[in-house]
Amino acid sequence: MAEASRLFQTVLIPSFNPLHKAKLYSYSQSQSHPIIFHKRPIHCSVSTSDSNKATVTQKVPWGCDIDSLENASALQKWLSESGLPPQKMAIQRVEVGERGLVALKNIRKGENLLFVPLSLCITADSEWSCMEAGEVLKQNSVPDWPLLATYLISEASLKESSRWSNYISALPRQPYSLMYWTREELDRYLEASQIRERAIERITNVIGTYNDLRLRIFSKYPQLFPEEVFNIETFKWSFGILFSRLVRLPSMDGRVALVPWADMLNHSCEVETFLDYDKSSKGVVFTTDRAYQPGEQVFISYGKKSNGELLLSYGFVPKEGTNPRDSVELSLSLNKSDKGYKEKLEALRNYELSGSQCFPIQITGWPKELMAYAYLAVSPPSMSRQFEEMAAAASNKNTTKKDLRYPEIEEQALQFILDSCESSISKYNKFLQASGSMDLDVTSPKQLNRRLFLKQLAVDLCTSERKILFRAQYILRRRLRDIRNGELRALNLFDGLKKLFK
Repeated sequence: MAEASRLFQTVLIPSFNPLHKAKLYSYSQSQSHPIIFHKRPIHCSVSTSDSNKATVTQKVPWGCDIDSLENASALQKWLSESGLPPQKMAIQRVEVGERGLVALKNIRKGENLLFVPLSLCITADSEWSCMEAGEVLKQNSVPDWPLLATYLISEASLKESSRWSNYISALPRQPYSLMYWTREELDRYLEASQIRERAIERITNVIGTYNDLRLRIFSKYPQLFPEEVFNIETFKWSFGILFSRLVRLPSMDGRVALVPWADMLNHSCEVETFLDYDKSSKGVVFTTDRAYQPGEQVFISYGKKSNGELLLSYGFVPKEGTNPRDSVELSLSLNKSDKGYKEKLEALRNYELSGSQCFPIQITGWPKELMAYAYLAVSPPSMSRQFEEMAAAASNKNTTKKDLRYPEIEEQALQFILDSCESSISKYNKFLQASGSMDLDVTSPKQLNRRLFLKQLAVDLCTSERKILFRAQYILRRRLRDIRNGELRALNLFDGLKKLFK
């Protein structure tokens, strides 16, 4: 189910994708790098159409069922014939991930595995079977992501005529990542979670990218890019493959690649090893950080990601309590009726923040930026001179103080966070209570199985995110109780002193 390598960027094309709020903090693993366009650039504008709200998703005519072993075995045979060295692992059906790589022999801790040569990797420099199509895209300086997405579709459409036919046949036709959920499914199952907004944003960006390519290139070269092949459904498929399988290789200056065979490795929260290029062997490898016995599934890490991020890109949710990097995004918003609303909003915009902002909360706590935003939200007009300082701290761009504190409004700030936290908890409670009796509204047995599985994924995600919010609620209530008990003791002491002097 989740076959990928260490994650790359979680944005589509950095030059047009809106800044995601959580990207500001240390919990985020993705970094956005500007892309410089030349000649006739693809601006990749975001579509405002409702085409992403379709409730019926057509399957692409290539790929396989997500648990197919027949196609995976054919892939392994082709790779071996094409230069992949003998392996200590084989593709098998597994409990975690449906398909995965399982040890055939004893594997030592610290051992290098895979050794996939670059000639078997798909990169932006890979040769196109339809060379004219590749030349058109490169002449228009199309960035790597949409270039690779178009490349995948082009090669897939050629079927056995493409060099990559065995690899493409082993790719899942319709995985469970949120890219493949309909708008109805996102609204129904993930209404309580902020990851729903991330999914909608991602799908919208893919649609915008496709529309831009169609307008600027595909419509001008219909013989190279016929619409029956290059359409929104095939683009959603190809971008879904990139989000779940594209690997960034640190030793090759961050170059991105699809690495057949390696992308059959599943993720474990207990593993920290990742893929990279090894110059000595001239292949993509990873170094095990534990030993494996024959028959055990071998894992890598997809990165330090929350359960929501793993569902977004890979279509799975780890078992509850197994992901130490799990987090939930809490939305905080300025009060529009606040007398200082305009000044506060202006201060936030100076640091690329908005009047409604999401912050990641982990089971161990929350970032100082969240507290700074809360200070700003509750601060009275008399503290207007501090608005800029608070906004800078909320954006992690404060260079004067590492950890701002305003004792005079700390109680109000904590109560503000608690109110937002409890509001979010109520949404999770509503969904989880209703999930048991939720009508799935499908007639096909296969579609029913899919809907049941999607609902279970949503229940697992919402359960883990609500647990983090419960923990935050407990900590906030305790801190507020301590503050208020301290104030009560001080007030009682003051009253005692007054009586003594009387």
